[in-house]
Amino acid sequence: MNRSWTKHKGSAAPLYRKDIDTDQILPKQFMKKVERTGFGVHLFHNWRYLDEDGRTPDPKFVLNRPRYSRASVLVAGENFGCGSSREHAPWALADFGFRVIVAPSFADIFFGNCPKNGIALVRLSQEEVEEILAFVEGNEGAELEADLDALVLIAGGKKYEFFLPESALGRIQKGWDDVDLTMKYDSKIQEFESVLENAVL
Repeated sequence: MNRSWTKHKGSAAPLYRKDIDTDQILPKQFMKKVERTGFGVHLFHNWRYLDEDGRTPDPKFVLNRPRYSRASVLVAGENFGCGSSREHAPWALADFGFRVIVAPSFADIFFGNCPKNGIALVRLSQEEVEEILAFVEGNEGAELEADLDALVLIAGGKKYEFFLPESALGRIQKGWDDVDLTMKYDSKIQEFESVLENAVL
């Protein structure tokens, strides 16, 4: 899965609830794999389906409505991603196709896990998020555009400035996870190991 991007424009879905935790994003019974793919089908499982097996979608849940089913931008409530530190939650969001999440606040560990999975977390004021929410709900097919170079989110022709640290921007724009960041220093690691090996000998 290609995680790298600098500009993203996509349809948006509203899920404006407070304190959506990682177990609601991806329930623990689906955390049996170590690879990142295949989790999207279980995203928001307990809200998205009427049965435990995930065979009967709940037509009332936002992502099951036709106008939001292909969303790649999520507009959420405060403290999104709270709960346990599991990285499986960002894996599920990314596998579903989300690239941007807009909310008034995010849990700290979740904020650190998302960029390594190609997801930009756009933190705006409560008033700004509610303004964007009204735009999304009031305009079928509404799209939001995130520009990581300019650090702006565009909704309905209006620009909203946000901040992401350089480390997060680098991860998203280059598609780097922790392993990729380590491999940047592959030559130095090999050089150190060679010196260490000679010293031991």
